[in-house]
Amino acid sequence: MYGGSLENRCRFALEIVQAVVDEIGADRVGIRLSPFASYSEAPDSNPEALGLYMAKALNKFGILYCHVVEPRMVKINEKFETPYSLRPMRDAFKGSFIVAGGYNRKDGNNAIFSGYADLVAYGRLFLSNPDLPRRFEVDAPLNKYNRETFYISDPAVGYTDYPFLGSDI
Repeated sequence: MYGGSLENRCRFALEIVQAVVDEIGADRVGIRLSPFASYSEAPDSNPEALGLYMAKALNKFGILYCHVVEPRMVKINEKFETPYSLRPMRDAFKGSFIVAGGYNRKDGNNAIFSGYADLVAYGRLFLSNPDLPRRFEVDAPLNKYNRETFYISDPAVGYTDYPFLGSDI
């Protein structure tokens, strides 16, 4: 029931969405998808079809948002490119569409202004810049994040020790 065909691979996630919508209402439900992920060396055989199928299937629930992680860039002929786009998913999904994955201020603004997304999530940049909206507003330099401090249990290192902008900006 839960493997093999595209429909079966999506079945479990859609059953969970249905159960949560039934419990709390579609207006309080969102989902984050990573169809292009290849964690644990287990990529999907057709991530574009997977993402598009999920985007279309989620419409029947009327959920609030679909938050999707961009495909990773790959090195092709000495430059980095992404062979995939979230555009088909964006066009298919009828709710708010949130994108994430390597966006900076300019890329995020372009995603919104072009209609590629309704919202942009800035995970790593927000971790390292607790005042990210202000930095974007005044076009201030950004703190660089330290990947080595992600997901560690030390409460004083990593997520809480990045500096804010000075009061003079």
